[in-house]
Parts: sequence; C-alpha cells; structure tokens
Amino acid sequence: MWFALKKILSALLLPPVSSILLALVGLWIARYHRRTGITVVVLSLLSVLVLSWPPVSDVLVRSLEHHPVVTARQLSQARTQAIVVLGGGADTVAPEYGVDVLSRGARERVRYAVHLQQQAGLPILATGGSTGGMRAESLVMKDVVEREFKGRVRWTEVESLDTRSNAEKSAILLKAAGIERIALVTHGWHMVRAAGAFERAGLQVLPAPMGFKGGQARKLYRVLPRASALADSSLALHEWLGILVQRMGLGS
Repeated sequence: MWFALKKILSALLLPPVSSILLALVGLWIARYHRRTGITVVVLSLLSVLVLSWPPVSDVLVRSLEHHPVVTARQLSQARTQAIVVLGGGADTVAPEYGVDVLSRGARERVRYAVHLQQQAGLPILATGGSTGGMRAESLVMKDVVEREFKGRVRWTEVESLDTRSNAEKSAILLKAAGIERIALVTHGWHMVRAAGAFERAGLQVLPAPMGFKGGQARKLYRVLPRASALADSSLALHEWLGILVQRMGLGS
C-alpha cells in the first residue's frame, strides 16, 4: 500500500503530470482572475518546454553523477567482497519470449555487474522484488546474468520494492555471509541515494556507477526539445526528491 502511494505521489509531484495539473489550476484561476490564471498556464507550459530541452536535462542529470567509474585496482584496494546490483524494473511477460524480461536499465546494470565480476572474480547479489504478480526482479536478473552474460549470481534478494528496502534486505543476506564491503552497481544518476541507503544499512560501499547520461556530445538533435529529454529531467527531479526525503529520514 505504501509503495503504491509513493508511486502515485511521485507521479503527481513530477513533470509532466505536475505541469498539466498546474495548467488546469491556472484555467480555474482564470475564471476569476484572468491575467493571473493565464500566467500560471503559460508558466506550466514553459516548464514542460524547458525540461524537454536536452541541455537542461543534461545539467539536471549531471548534478547527480558525483561518482567516477570504478577500476579493478580500486576494487582490490577497497578489499571488496561482493558486487551488489540493483534492479531497474522488470517488464511484463514478453510475448515473443513468453517469459518476464528486464527493462533496458536493469539489463545495463547486470551487464556491468558481470563485467566487474570478470575483472575481480567477486560474487554477485541481485536485489529486487515483485510487483503485479510477476516473478521477483532479482530472479529475472539471475537468469539474464547466467544464461546471456555467462556470469554467476550467488544471492537473490526477492522482497524489496524500493531503494531503502533493497539496502536493508540485502544487508541481512550479506552480513549473514560475513560480507561488509561491497561494490554497488546502479546508474550514475541513482548512486547518491543508493549508496546512502546501503551505508545506512551498515555496509561499506564502493560506488560502481554506470550508464552515465550527462555531458553527451552536442549535435543539432541534441539541442532541440525532445520527449526523451523530458523523461531524463523527470528522472533527475525524482532522484532529487528521493534524496530530500532520505535526508529528512522519511525513507526512500
């Protein structure tokens, strides 16, 4: 119930839904105060346009990408004992395959986790639970790691539904195995919140970010408003909202 409520609140607070709601409020205000109402409507529409501009979305995403790429030497120096890879959303059953498949983001994460495993020989823990009656995402991740990328998953954490519970439930499994130092794999824009959650769960974290979005090359199509840029802006704002909630001690 709380998980569903968080998703609903997040959708209402973030663009484009928040901008649409603001425009509707402006139309209502315009019935009584025309100039004020029209101003609100115009500002709401401009916010969508600005957030759809790639240079703006790049700045927002880059503001979250604090951690550099990790090296094999750093893994060794940090005496890392395991790799933890966070889920990024499992899609519904793909009719062409007849099984649950990973979202593109989750697939990118497990590919990089296997890359690190090949460099350092460390065991992998996949974390991610189930929503909507699907298989737990971590189980789908395990299948992809072992069948497609020829890696190995030692642990699957199948109960968590958000970053905070990813950390708490993964920490229980790892500490039971005597593991306290991990390399954490997730997207660069998600690492600030994710690393904070795992550290609060009592683990020593070496951030291993991937999938960097900020600072892409400027071409003509990169400076025109795009739906994908709006999605990136919304994603970054979602992360900053999550970080704020996390720092207020309200969970994440």
